Amino acid sequence: MREASKTNLIRDPSFSAHYLQGQVLDIGAGTDLVCPWAQSFDVEDGDANYITRYFQNDVFDTVHSSHSLEHMENPVQALKGWWALVKPEGYLIVVVPDEDLYEQGIWPSFFSNEHRSTFRLGSNTSWSPVSFDLQKLCEALPGAQVVSVQKQSLGYNPDLMFPKGLQPKRIKQPLKTWVSLIKRVPFVGAKLKDEFLKSLIKHGYPYDQTQKDALAQIEIIVKKAAN
Repeated sequence: MREASKTNLIRDPSFSAHYLQGQVLDIGAGTDLVCPWAQSFDVEDGDANYITRYFQNDVFDTVHSSHSLEHMENPVQALKGWWALVKPEGYLIVVVPDEDLYEQGIWPSFFSNEHRSTFRLGSNTSWSPVSFDLQKLCEALPGAQVVSVQKQSLGYNPDLMFPKGLQPKRIKQPLKTWVSLIKRVPFVGAKLKDEFLKSLIKHGYPYDQTQKDALAQIEIIVKKAAN
């Protein structure tokens, strides 16, 4: 879903010079690499839950992963493995869905049946039974210094979030077709679409805004201390 490309659009122009130099490993990237010189590691290359089986420790200047940690069997152990590959003074960059904006209070995840965990930032409690605070996970890594952490929600409309307490329903193809047709109406298509979506949501149909260009995620950058 070109998640790395979407995130790169909002990153500062200096991001690459600071964090994507030297040897870069991009976990779960597929064909959407964070930078052209990154080495991809995806399902065809092995199991990212046990990534130290495939690489030696301290070999990459940066390990990057966009929307992969939520797929891991044990995100705590997987993160430790990814961290082990980072050279001293190197970086770990992780992007995950924000549980409130993406899952929208629904578990199991309504939009991806492959998600095994959810992630939050700066809250001690969660509605999700499988929630982790991403910053706390990273701060617990040996020699970790959090450089930056932020929620990213560019293009996300909070008015289209699924209300708590409703039973979510799967949208049928005729409704999908109506949404597509309404959007094409000249001048007022976008407004009509939003009103139509709000009506659908009130009737129990959640909407995934990240299917288009909206972001609903958390990004953290962690630097490993020198030996």
